[in-house]
Amino acid sequence: MGGTRPSRLGRMTNRRVLVLASASPARLGLLRQAGLDPRVQVSGVDEDAISAPTPGELARVLAEAKAKAVAAGLSGGELVVGCDSVLELDGQALGKPKDAADALERWRAMRGRAGVLQTGHCVIDTVTGRQVSATASTTVRFGTPDDEELAAYIASGEPLHVAGAFTLDGRSAPFVEGIDGDPGNVIGLSLPLLRRLLADLDVRITDLWA
Repeated sequence: MGGTRPSRLGRMTNRRVLVLASASPARLGLLRQAGLDPRVQVSGVDEDAISAPTPGELARVLAEAKAKAVAAGLSGGELVVGCDSVLELDGQALGKPKDAADALERWRAMRGRAGVLQTGHCVIDTVTGRQVSATASTTVRFGTPDDEELAAYIASGEPLHVAGAFTLDGRSAPFVEGIDGDPGNVIGLSLPLLRRLLADLDVRITDLWA
């Protein structure tokens, strides 16, 4: 049957390379579950040196800084994705806690309340130099773990490595009563938003499937 359908090999040869400018295993896992196989390249950006008027803007500016830092060293036509997350509580942006005492203080402030997980996303096309960015917001309703439960959680070490001192896909999941919005955004990356940003750069996310 002499059809003209392009070979799978041809499609694979022309596929763009996706680069994740983040060391987050959770973000990498989300992308892989969605059929993508990004290369990981950590930006090395000093997050403490960056500020913005609001938590949502801070998340976006941090994502842009990470993506730009990685894209600056590339020249092979890659698509660079930078992300950064902060928890907005009482108008403040909470990133990773400084230490166990800070994590405990945060959880005592968070329990029984709701915060907004803000994740900034930035995508840069190194072929055209075009850049698009946006922030996804998801409301998180926290439960009321007691002090003994909090002590056990903090002793696990998990909250010291995640924005807001909690994660939806780890040991703190039982302490989250519910969310309003995209669960992937709370874990670290909104796949629907990523699809829209790629589309703004004239790239279909399906063309990046491994």
